Amino acid sequence: MDLNPMKRLLTFLLFANVFNGAFAQNYDESKVPAYTLPDVLKTEAGKVVADKKTWEQVRRPELLKLFEDNIYGQMPTAFDSIRYKTVQVDKPAMDGKAVLKQVEISVFRNKKSVQISLVLFVPTQARKPAPVFLLINNRGKDNTDPTRAKKSEFWPAEMLIENGYAAAAFHVSDLAPDNKDTYTSALLEKLYPEQLTMDNGMKAIGAWAWGASRVMDYFETDKDINAKKVIVVGHSRGGKTSLWAAAQDKRFAACVSNCSGNTGAALARRQYGERISRINATFPYWFNNNYKKYNDRENDLPVDQHMLIALVAPRPVYVTNASKDLWADPKGTFLALKATEPVYTLYKIKSGLPQNPPGIDMPVIGSHFGYHNREGEHNMTNYDWANFIRFAKGF
Repeated sequence: MDLNPMKRLLTFLLFANVFNGAFAQNYDESKVPAYTLPDVLKTEAGKVVADKKTWEQVRRPELLKLFEDNIYGQMPTAFDSIRYKTVQVDKPAMDGKAVLKQVEISVFRNKKSVQISLVLFVPTQARKPAPVFLLINNRGKDNTDPTRAKKSEFWPAEMLIENGYAAAAFHVSDLAPDNKDTYTSALLEKLYPEQLTMDNGMKAIGAWAWGASRVMDYFETDKDINAKKVIVVGHSRGGKTSLWAAAQDKRFAACVSNCSGNTGAALARRQYGERISRINATFPYWFNNNYKKYNDRENDLPVDQHMLIALVAPRPVYVTNASKDLWADPKGTFLALKATEPVYTLYKIKSGLPQNPPGIDMPVIGSHFGYHNREGEHNMTNYDWANFIRFAKGF
């Protein structure tokens, strides 16, 4: 029997309060629980890692597998062939300062294929192959408009060109639409359907990172691009992806992770801002099935996000936050970056990071570590990109 309007309202409010209570997020530093981070330099057998050889041959592979099995899923590497088709060749752009290339990257496996559409601007004044920023675009495709009818701060291609960098971007929907009902429709169903049956199988973020590596395959064939200087960039969920892509694929020269928050560059064990239970409830298709076991159980995870950043070592890494984006835990992001210092020390690299998080709009930019907390909202802006460029010019 139907409830009367008042009872329906009361019932709705009751369930809403229960739901909101279950996913209540903490923004009070005094309520951050005591926690101990897992030791990035202690193997599963309890051995302390004291040199880069042990890191590279023992601990790094261990950590990579722990992240694969518990969070991001496997990263399949087998495919039958890959082909590149230049849809548009050397079209003058940006008042002659750049040339536009639009490239279709097709990857084949078991008689099926996926296509990645790459937008690429190369500076015309380059006297040698250009370094390149590769954006994993998780926003509307108009943010990386090849016609430049729309210019977005999210991808200021003109700024990159003026500073001598090529500007490249692909859209995540080519690999996995960012939707819980359709994310399987591209890469996963066509090339790797077996991943969908595994609890540690690849999901959307893994698919996007896989796509970044296929773009890297293309860069190695383009004489206008310096494939040794490819900087992979992502914002928010794209920033989670850029870290995972750089962790998996050592060919990326550096990584930029902008406002990536939970399961990106922020420490999970702080339980500040977005938590694992919330991200798994809202975006269950980003991470593998095993990750759901750690809902409200951050301390039981065998890893934390400082270990993901450490997998980029010894390459440069830049992570950011925005002052009004507490959801992404600015302090926890800085602390995660700081906690990777012991790994870089194995390579005799000093971080240059202060003991405490720097103030708003006070970027810390060293040879291998970069961090800033920009005034404003969850976004990627000209301010962010200007600092990424400053950072890149240092290596």
